[in-house]
Amino acid sequence: MKNIVRIRKPVVAGQFYAGDKKGLVQQIERSFKSEFGPGKLPKIGNGKRITAALVPHAGYFFSGSCAAHSYHEVAGAEKPDVFVVMGPNHSGLGQTSTSLEDWETPLGIAKVDKEFAKALDIEINTSSMKAEHSIEVQLPFLQYIYGDRFRFVPICVTKGAGIADKIKSAVDETEKTVTLVTSSDMTHYGMGYGYMPFLDDVKENMYKLDKKALELVEKLDTRGFKEYLEQTSATVCGASPVVIMMEYCRMLGATTVKLLKYYTSGDIINDYSSAVGYASLVILK
Repeated sequence: MKNIVRIRKPVVAGQFYAGDKKGLVQQIERSFKSEFGPGKLPKIGNGKRITAALVPHAGYFFSGSCAAHSYHEVAGAEKPDVFVVMGPNHSGLGQTSTSLEDWETPLGIAKVDKEFAKALDIEINTSSMKAEHSIEVQLPFLQYIYGDRFRFVPICVTKGAGIADKIKSAVDETEKTVTLVTSSDMTHYGMGYGYMPFLDDVKENMYKLDKKALELVEKLDTRGFKEYLEQTSATVCGASPVVIMMEYCRMLGATTVKLLKYYTSGDIINDYSSAVGYASLVILK
């Protein structure tokens, strides 16, 4: 009996990013070259390996240029054996899980490292990821850089307790090098998000709110980060993945954090009545 190859089809192609190959390549290149991006296309290098990267996951029109900063750094670094792409479970359904399915985008098929996924020893559940965009939107950037010459493992996070340990154990067991791609947007402000702690000087206050959170991330201060979010009720949608990222980096002794870019969706359209913050950073030893 032949093994049935299951492919996870894209669910936000044509919405969060262009739905055809030519349009998507153009959109990614605009993200790299835009005034909010790094200003130039990435070049493949063999620099110091990046342990983790924080990237946003909104539509490319808004957050693509921010994400491009991290991917520009990733392209110039040593390519790992596996990219662990970790995002929040926006539906809240199911437990923290991974998947053995390969993922399709308009740029082709992104293949999952099934050995590493199994070594994670977490639930294998494709259903929790079928409508999850936070992982999907990262793959075209990796495909643009590497084509089909990379492997990844998705982790859809509901609760983060113990996940950093499982990633570290999988690294030890498989002896594979890993870059952890952590997908999270920052503060979501506006009536539609149910979060309006200030009514005046929204841009300045959003920057202040997220700056403090990012300062704690730069210190890899997991306790301070969690306490700050509790105190402010700041709507960081990928808070659990961010905490896992900090825990994992501390385990590996990766403490050099480079904040590359921060801006908000309001900066793109000059309207802050409903706005989301985006940050891009990388962490190295």
